[in-house]
Amino acid sequence: MTGLLLFLLAASTAPSPAIPQGRPAETIRRIPAPEARQGVAAGRNDIYAVANWTIARYDRKTGERRAIWEGEPARYPHINSCALIRRELVCAASNFPAVPHASSVEFFDPASLAHKRTVSLGSGTGSLTWVDWHDGHWWGMFANYDNKGGEAPRDHRHTALVKFDPEWRRTESWALPATILERIAPMSISGGGFRPGGDLWLSGHDLPELYVVGIPKGGATLDHLATVPMEAEGQAIDWDEHQSGILWGISRKGREMLEMRVPSLSADMVRPR
Repeated sequence: MTGLLLFLLAASTAPSPAIPQGRPAETIRRIPAPEARQGVAAGRNDIYAVANWTIARYDRKTGERRAIWEGEPARYPHINSCALIRRELVCAASNFPAVPHASSVEFFDPASLAHKRTVSLGSGTGSLTWVDWHDGHWWGMFANYDNKGGEAPRDHRHTALVKFDPEWRRTESWALPATILERIAPMSISGGGFRPGGDLWLSGHDLPELYVVGIPKGGATLDHLATVPMEAEGQAIDWDEHQSGILWGISRKGREMLEMRVPSLSADMVRPR
């Protein structure tokens, strides 16, 4: 028994495996936006700043604000992120920091910003922070927290990636690896999205770095492939579907939307397919 206890103790205190670090993302442009508090979305002609119950559309070339939507704070207390998906602006929303957690997906017209419809995902998993469409399925991350916005007995370790079918029926779910959990504690994942033709990239709440993960071939925990430094202090991100290797993020401190060029991962960082 003593030997078993020593083994378990050693396992619990063993250092996390070293994760490769990719080359830093390079900030190549800044667009001032007072609404840049939660996240950003990129379209062909427009860039969108997201701030809880406010979404603003900016001209991509001039940086001029073209439209703004302001919802009822009681109905839309926390729109965390948006993305242009299949000709709609698709946004992840929740009642954060209220509990019990309740989440929804809100759909907007990308030009007028008129609200079109809602898909309610209900409660019980966490606070939805981002959604994406990939490989014929919807994907979303449900955040959990230790303190503000947390719902006991869950904490940041219960953050989960969920895969849905086209009708928003849950099909699979994965946990975060310890190498990411130890960095984001006591907060959670704020942003994410699939790099076109590549792996899933995640961002935390306040650290200036990205986590590249892969869907595992076995088990229920995501593979942590690499960590990539960036200037954006966490928060929601969005891959540019019209420019290869371009990722958008925000600076909450500077109230800016950041256009960043992200180098490709080296071959030894990417798991075999």
